[in-house]
Amino acid sequence: MAAPIALDPAVLHGMRLFAGLDAPALAEVIRSAQTRRVPKGTTIFAQGDLAQTCHALINGRIKIVQTGADGQQVVVRFIGPGEMFGTAAVFSGGRYPGDAIAMADCVEITWPAASMTELLLGHPRIALNALDIVGTRLQEVQNRLREMSTEKVERRVAHTLLRLVRQAGRRVEHGVEIAFPLSRQDIAEMTGTTLHTVSRILSAWETQGIVESARQQIVIRRPHVLVAIAEDLPAPTADAGE
Repeated sequence: MAAPIALDPAVLHGMRLFAGLDAPALAEVIRSAQTRRVPKGTTIFAQGDLAQTCHALINGRIKIVQTGADGQQVVVRFIGPGEMFGTAAVFSGGRYPGDAIAMADCVEITWPAASMTELLLGHPRIALNALDIVGTRLQEVQNRLREMSTEKVERRVAHTLLRLVRQAGRRVEHGVEIAFPLSRQDIAEMTGTTLHTVSRILSAWETQGIVESARQQIVIRRPHVLVAIAEDLPAPTADAGE
C-alpha cells in the first residue's frame, strides 16, 4: 500500500457528514484523518469485521457486497467520490454489514473510531449530519425492501438503473451513461433476481432503444421510457419529452 498522502481540507466540501462546519473545524477533521491509495480489487473491510474505522471516498468507485448464509451475494450500494461508507456501523459500535471492494484505483480518507467520537463530541453539527445520513440510508433500504416485496422484476431493474443514474450519471452523445463499470451480475444482485432474467430484460430494452450496454457500461438512451417502466405508467409516445 502506498504511503499516506497530504490533503487540503477543501476535499471535505460536499461531504454531508461535514456540511456546515467552518474552516477551523474542517482543518481539525483533516488532522484526525489518514489518507491512502487503494488499488483496484482491494477489500477495504470485510463483512463481519469489527467496525473500527470510518471511511470517505475521494476518487474511484467502491461497492458494498453482502453475502447471505447460503452464499448468495447482494450488492447493497455503490459508493462514489464524496461519499462516506462504513460509518453507520462505527456509530452503532457494531460490525461492518458487508465487504467494501474497490472497483477501481481509489483514494480514501479514514478516521479511527476514537477520533470520530472526539469529533462528534466536539462538533454537534457532525452528529446531526450523521443522523441525517443514517436516516437517508434507512429510507433507501426500506424502499428497496418494498420494491423487492411488491414490484415485478422489470420495475425493480428500472428503479435500480435510475438510482445509479442519479448517483453517477453523466451526459453522453446518446443519452445518460452510468459512469462506472456495471455488470449484469451486479444488477441481478441489486434487484434480487438472476443473471438470466437481467440479461433478458436488458436485451429487450436494447432492442427497443431504451438502453445500450457493452463492456460493463450502460447508457440510458430513453430515460423517460425507463421512468415510465419504473413507475408502472403508460409508455410515452415516441421521443416525447426526450
